[in-house]
Amino acid sequence: MSDLKEFKLPDVGEGLTEADIVRWHVKPGDAVTVNQIIVEIETAKAVVELPSPYAGTVASLLVPEGQTADVGTPIISVDTSPDGTGQAGTVPPEAQTQRAISQMEDMVPAPPVEGASEPGMIGSPAPKAERQAVLVGYGVKLGSTTRRTRKTTPNQSRNGGATTAAAARPAAATQAPVPAPAAPAATDGNSRTTVALAKPPVRKMARDLGVDLASLIGTGPGGSITREDVQQAAALTQAEPVTGRGVGLGVGRQAPAGTTGAREERIAIKGVRKHTAAAVSSSAFTAPHVTEFLQIDISETMTATARLRTLPEFADVRVSPLLLVARALIVAVGRHPMINSSWDEAAQEIVVKHYVNLGIAAATDRGLVVPSIKDAHALTLPELARALGQLAETARAGKATPADLTGGTISITNVGIFGVDTGTPILPAGEAAILAFGQVKDAPWVVDGELAVRKVCTLALSFDHRIVDGDLGSAVLRDVGAMLTDPLRMLAWS
Repeated sequence: MSDLKEFKLPDVGEGLTEADIVRWHVKPGDAVTVNQIIVEIETAKAVVELPSPYAGTVASLLVPEGQTADVGTPIISVDTSPDGTGQAGTVPPEAQTQRAISQMEDMVPAPPVEGASEPGMIGSPAPKAERQAVLVGYGVKLGSTTRRTRKTTPNQSRNGGATTAAAARPAAATQAPVPAPAAPAATDGNSRTTVALAKPPVRKMARDLGVDLASLIGTGPGGSITREDVQQAAALTQAEPVTGRGVGLGVGRQAPAGTTGAREERIAIKGVRKHTAAAVSSSAFTAPHVTEFLQIDISETMTATARLRTLPEFADVRVSPLLLVARALIVAVGRHPMINSSWDEAAQEIVVKHYVNLGIAAATDRGLVVPSIKDAHALTLPELARALGQLAETARAGKATPADLTGGTISITNVGIFGVDTGTPILPAGEAAILAFGQVKDAPWVVDGELAVRKVCTLALSFDHRIVDGDLGSAVLRDVGAMLTDPLRMLAWS
């Protein structure tokens, strides 16, 4: 006699209400044990692996890959009867949820104990830099490693059953088939699934567009499937004939050169993109933003950066100008503590943080995230360089834990990596200021009354005008600029 247990999607400690099913590690009929990883889910902040709370045999997967499920929704059923598995056993759902939480160590910082004081700027312990997010400002692109193999057929929608709009069109709008045999593929250890050679972002694009990767021939290295391969296949599947009096085209006119016929694309708003949209909208319409700009001669900082690279203390890390920008902002916070604060609307208080959790805005394939280096004020310059370097290194894993993405007190965004001079950044939620660091370029500059070519960049500081008045914002921006113009000031002011 079967004893079916349903595992409900837990709240993994973030207060989130939903998550996407990224990848199942099991299928119906598989035997599972307690604590065996069975599924990867993607919340608005991170990709998390969930273990099974039950031992038994998988009866059914209740939510398919690619679908969003609300917290509390049953996602898998397991037959825990002895005759179904050979051994029975369960872990209460509450314990399983706690295990998922502890799996992402210190995912959300604990609130301070009532009556306890904030940690001081001097002597606060600096935790190990275990950051898993990409630093765009450190010159590293993120390649997400989350596998998203689509198991439905090309004509199945994301709910697993309905046919796509392209498949349901009338016969008069005949689609051109994708004239491509199966791509080179690999099989997993159990030879259950054929996996086309494609990077995770390409798999996601294929899933969103309803393209079966197994039907394509890859044009990338080693026969791997590229974004262009997926886009071309989607266009061939969805394109309608451009003849006669098409929409926007006169009789006999052709589609513009270089287009494939697909005029629009719809992308589901979820995951980090959904979270980011809500966060920036809330910030923009809650905190009155003011942005000030300062153009500076950064030649001495570039010289200092080159000198640091030759020192043995920095032999095992990458040193970039961002390191000195980060240090300059930390020193400026020490001189002007109010810039490192937040607005508590409920308590009608301004909370001044006597520690710096330095956020670095990062563009990832999942969207914009702002991981932070905890207690950055307590790090030496080599330690800060290693913390930044480790953020870049672990970014290649494609994961940022909720602990990385929460608790920031002040942030930097390096828009210069995109080749632009500056921007007007939106404040991360709960922070009073964010510094934009523009591109460094050669420009004419007056030095000692003479015109010279110098390394110049533009800084921009956005701040919450409820907390930061113009004189304070200007003082902070001026101090950062002065330290980057003459790095020795960092020693004098530290």
